[in-house]
Amino acid sequence: MNILVVKANNRPASEGISSKMYETFMENIEGNVTTFDVFAEDMPYFGQELFDAFGKVQSGEEMTDVEQRLLAAKQKAMDALTAADVVVFAFPLWNLTIPAKLQTFIDYVYQAGFTFKYDENGQLVSLMKDKKAVILNARGGLYSAPEMAPMEMSVNYIKNVVGGIFGMEIAHEVVIEGHNAMPDKAKEIIEEGLEKVKTVAKELSAVTV
Repeated sequence: MNILVVKANNRPASEGISSKMYETFMENIEGNVTTFDVFAEDMPYFGQELFDAFGKVQSGEEMTDVEQRLLAAKQKAMDALTAADVVVFAFPLWNLTIPAKLQTFIDYVYQAGFTFKYDENGQLVSLMKDKKAVILNARGGLYSAPEMAPMEMSVNYIKNVVGGIFGMEIAHEVVIEGHNAMPDKAKEIIEEGLEKVKTVAKELSAVTV
């Protein structure tokens, strides 16, 4: 089993809780594990340059440096996803949503004919039902509260994309939340969440080794 860990926080683990979740997972996982660090990769943002690059590939025109980088980065992300049996997303809630670099990764792989397609009736068909996803998320506020849940657009977004569109099974979900809202309980909240991360890693290890 190949495990791909998409790391989407470049803050040190002493400051970023989702970074600490990533480190904890990596310390406890065994098997064939690869990290795709979206902050370390050369990942130009998705935009018109990519569509220009597609056109130039078809016409044989010479591409700009940015266009070449975009095509290479997109292909690398797609190749990493293709090779994975399990995809672990380790990311924070930033300003109610996911980090822009993680959004870029999603934009690269969110492609008709690759992660989904349309059938003859125009209905969406997921193409990654053979893969599983694991969500490791941290958020300082209490977004599981009913009045806050509609504002949470990080975990919900990833679940809707990789589970709903791509068709992956969401095998595990660990969310550490409230450590900023309740600083007096922060240590307890974080430690409890990290123990859950350890459990997930060990369960996956038992399957892979």
